[in-house]
Amino acid sequence: MTPEFWHQRWQRGEIGWHSNEINRHLAEHWPRLGAPPGSRVFVPLCGKSLDLLWLAAQGHRVLGVEISPLAIDDFVVENGLDATRSQQPPFERVGADEIELLVGDFFDLTPALVPGIGAVYDRASLIALPPDMRPRYAARLAELVPAGCPSLLITLDYDQAQMNGPPFAVSAPEVQTLFGDAFDIEALAAVDVLAEQPRFRERGVDRMTEQVFRLRRR
Repeated sequence: MTPEFWHQRWQRGEIGWHSNEINRHLAEHWPRLGAPPGSRVFVPLCGKSLDLLWLAAQGHRVLGVEISPLAIDDFVVENGLDATRSQQPPFERVGADEIELLVGDFFDLTPALVPGIGAVYDRASLIALPPDMRPRYAARLAELVPAGCPSLLITLDYDQAQMNGPPFAVSAPEVQTLFGDAFDIEALAAVDVLAEQPRFRERGVDRMTEQVFRLRRR
């Protein structure tokens, strides 16, 4: 999957992953991470998620990265934010109060560009990536976050043979394979969500589970 794939999805408005509500698992499980108010929360592949606003409302400084300029523009306009913009090649930085957004490719990030990460929130990043890209994603995340940094990871698990991603199926064993060398992993919840996802049932999916994990960088 290339950057152009995501640019085209945003241009065509094919953004079924976007939700107009705060993610329920975020609200329920975020306190279990123990991220203190004021800590910097990193949100990879953030899109225009309202979860960014929720995290800021908890007293966090929020740092998102998103490849689509259109997604960031929509986030600023739809939420009535007064944003400032600056260039930090290869990224554009867009700031609005406690939220800072980097417009560019996640895989171009270096620790120097995202210092001081205190926690990570991933609802739609890992599951947006095909299998061959996920090990690279996990390795880069391990490079970016310091020891002791907690993460809240949400994945979907279903029969990948029944539907092409994204969102892709990522099972609990795969989470262990991807992150187990660098992170401690704890499963927090597994919820059957197929009844809430008619568009996936229409595509032939007969089971779908949302899984929630707490990760901690060793």
